[in-house]
Formats: sequence, C-alpha cells, structure tokens
Amino acid sequence: MPFDDRGLAYGDGLFETVLVRDGVATLWEAHMARLARGCERLGIAMPSRSALDALPGRAGAGLRVLKLTLTRGSGGRGYRLPDSPAPRLRWRATPFAPSPERWWQGVRVRHCRLALGIQPRLAGLKHLNRLENVMARAEWQDPDVAEGLLCDSEGRLVEATSMNLFWRRDGRLETPGLARCGVAGTLRDGLCRRLGIQEVDAAPEVLEDAEAVWLGNAVQGLWPVHRLDDARGRMLACWRLGSVHRELQAEAHALLGYPRHAGEAGQRDEEDEA
Repeated sequence: MPFDDRGLAYGDGLFETVLVRDGVATLWEAHMARLARGCERLGIAMPSRSALDALPGRAGAGLRVLKLTLTRGSGGRGYRLPDSPAPRLRWRATPFAPSPERWWQGVRVRHCRLALGIQPRLAGLKHLNRLENVMARAEWQDPDVAEGLLCDSEGRLVEATSMNLFWRRDGRLETPGLARCGVAGTLRDGLCRRLGIQEVDAAPEVLEDAEAVWLGNAVQGLWPVHRLDDARGRMLACWRLGSVHRELQAEAHALLGYPRHAGEAGQRDEEDEA
C-alpha cells in the first residue's frame, strides 16, 4: 500500500469481511450491495463485478474470511480529491474458526463509555474510518467480556463494537435503527428481511427489560447474551438461555451455513472425524 494512499491517510474507502466456505461466499449479494451503496455515497468507482465475483473462488479450501479493502487510491492535495481517482482494491483470505462455545453458552457484554458521533451521510456504511470502534474496544481487557455496546451521542442504542444488536421485547424482535450512524450488517439485513425485525430508536435501558438479547455478524454468527454489565463491570441484567434464543439463532445460522443447534454441531464433528 503506497504511503500516499488515501485509505491509509484519511480512511477514504470501504471494506467488507465475507465468510467463505470452500470457495463459496455466504451472503455475497448483500455484501456487494453494501459495497455498491458505499461507493455511490463516497463517489468511488465500484470495481467490476466479474473481478469481485472471482475472489471467493480464490480464497482457498475450508472456512475462510475474505477481506476486501477498496480505497480511493492516491492523489489530491490534502483533503482535496484527486482529479482522476484510480481506486485501489486489495484482498486477503485467512483461515477462520468460529467460537461454538459462544453460540451455545452465550456471552457476557458491557456498555461502553464512548458515544458514536452522528453522521447520517456515513450511516450504514462499512467505511475505513473505524477509530471510534478501536477506542471503544480499548475500554476493557477482561476476556470474559465478549463485546461492548455503543450508543450515539444522543443516548440511543446503535450496535456493538463489531456486531449488530438484537433483542426481543413483549414478543417482538427489535434492532436499533441505523439512520444516524452504525454499520448495517449483512446478517442483520438478511434477518430483518426474513423475519420482519422492527428497527427502533431505544435507550440502553430497554435491554434490561428484554426477554432475550443477541449479537451477530456475518462471520461469527449469532451469540445469545447471558449477562449485561454497565461500563464499570456491574451486572445490570442476566438471562437464562432457552428456546427463544435458539429460534433466532437457527434463522441466522441457516443464512451462514452454521449449525442451528448443539446436536447438529455434534453430528458435524462426528462426520468430520469420520
């Protein structure tokens, strides 16, 4: 990556992280649609679909994570855009192993002190400027805490540092609206389309009255939450995992090709050993 690349210098670009299984990408069309939205909004030329569509097949055998990084390229003086941008696409595929214990045992999460800035023109995009997420993730080192939850600067729930957030309240599935900030995940998009999950504006206290809470993304799958802490590590709520948690998890994992229940995971392990 050249020193003067605008993605390196200013975060002027986009990225996608895609789960690939034996050369076949999951939720590929959703990833490409989000990349296209980002290119349109930032004014970056979208790479050809033929070039992009060839990448999952080059990722290698087994379970892999394919990361695509698209920058505006080099040039321009300071923040001024180059007169003739030449976008730069880079990609890498790495082996991946999910965390099945988090699928079945659930996770502990906490609120973060950092508040996300509101910028509707960037809302939903997976752009390269992720400094807020880096700072939020630096707030804890406890390995028992899997994720941190983020609100915007006006106190509305948005997401976790690298996952989307879902909960069930009064029998309804809900997720934070992302019109002001946050990343619109491809797994989130698939679940919303499939199940009609309602987007809402909500304060963080809504989670303490929820019947179930989950975190999810298109690489890790869906993690049920068994404990919620405040930013100081004090417990605010806890949940006993049950069938309601598994129902949404099964829907999510069907989209990603992951086990939908613990028995299915055990069966696959036995098949792998055979």
